[in-house]
Amino acid sequence: MPQLAVNGGTPVWSQRWPAWPIFEKHEIEYLHEVLESGCWAFDGPYEAQFQRAFADFHTARHGLAVANGTVALQLALEALDIGYGDEVIVPANTWQATAAAALDVNAVPILVDIEPDTYCIDADKVAEAITPRTRAIIPVHLYANLADMDRLLSLARQHNLHVIEDCAHSQGSRWRDRGVGSLGDIGCFSFQSSKSLNAGEGGFVMSNDDRLFERLYSLRNCGRRRPDADPNTWEHIQSGNYRMTEWQSAILLAQLDRLPTQVARREASLRFLDGQLAQIEGVAPLARRAQVTRQGMYAYVFRYNPDAFAGAPVQAFRQALSAELGTHVGGVYEPLTNSPLYQPHTKRRYRINEEHWRAIDPARFYTPVAERAFRSESVVFSHPHLLGGQEAMQSIVDGCA
Repeated sequence: MPQLAVNGGTPVWSQRWPAWPIFEKHEIEYLHEVLESGCWAFDGPYEAQFQRAFADFHTARHGLAVANGTVALQLALEALDIGYGDEVIVPANTWQATAAAALDVNAVPILVDIEPDTYCIDADKVAEAITPRTRAIIPVHLYANLADMDRLLSLARQHNLHVIEDCAHSQGSRWRDRGVGSLGDIGCFSFQSSKSLNAGEGGFVMSNDDRLFERLYSLRNCGRRRPDADPNTWEHIQSGNYRMTEWQSAILLAQLDRLPTQVARREASLRFLDGQLAQIEGVAPLARRAQVTRQGMYAYVFRYNPDAFAGAPVQAFRQALSAELGTHVGGVYEPLTNSPLYQPHTKRRYRINEEHWRAIDPARFYTPVAERAFRSESVVFSHPHLLGGQEAMQSIVDGCA
């Protein structure tokens, strides 16, 4: 057996991986036009074009650009009038913003476990977590998988709950040929720099509900009603400035032209890796749902079994694979039950009363599958790697073999 690269051997891949983010001439042209136009803030022509194009790409009736993905989640909860005393069900293994958005409207995030074969929120655990106080479910379409929207939407209808899709990882994905973000009441997206469609920062909310659209517009725009809204129906409301700039819309519009091709290329890499890694003892690709008809993604994830590698912990496997491929290989999010970035008790304003203070304590939730995925099982490649072509994908397979 050849010497491992981590021990001084020759790595299986020595070429450069695709850079991220990328830009081409259209970004430069559009930004120059914004500069000369003097319309740098919001409600400009690029924002209007991008909002319509991105909503259409996800089969949604309405869409609005907002400051970032966290703001998108907060505005969605506010639009649905969710607040103090309400419970919001979220997966335990997600970026902390999903749960923090609920905290910021004085609701209680209820952390539930994930499916062991997809790492998405477990609908059975959601059903068990529903109480008379539950108002909403926030499924996160995570890494390169979509949550079980058939089950979750059915539960929501059965219990009269709202569904807010967290689509930060899944730009371009479709469930039964319907775009993610258009399946629930409101869909939320992030355009932070690591995402597959990015402007450094930025976010998006979408909905098929006319009433929610009007409310979302006001909430993101200092409480002002939309100029074309009926003044007899819609009044100004209390809110702040959660808008995105024309600069970001211009960049995103240019990038959106390339997204379908990039999604297809990443999907081809995913299929190749799934097929090849399934043949290697000790590693296993995540399960894929038949209802997914197009899969956008943030990262490729597979599961590791130390028994096939002489008991070596997953951290050692990641380190060795990083050396073989000349790139960072990581793991999934730390569960919010233990995350150093999810610390509700460090903010005094969440201490509304003792009951609420106890309810928001993340340590009270038991999520063993999410814990195992983080501690001992997951191996993660970020999405730019999947643009590298089949030779690069084969190197990932060779590095695992």
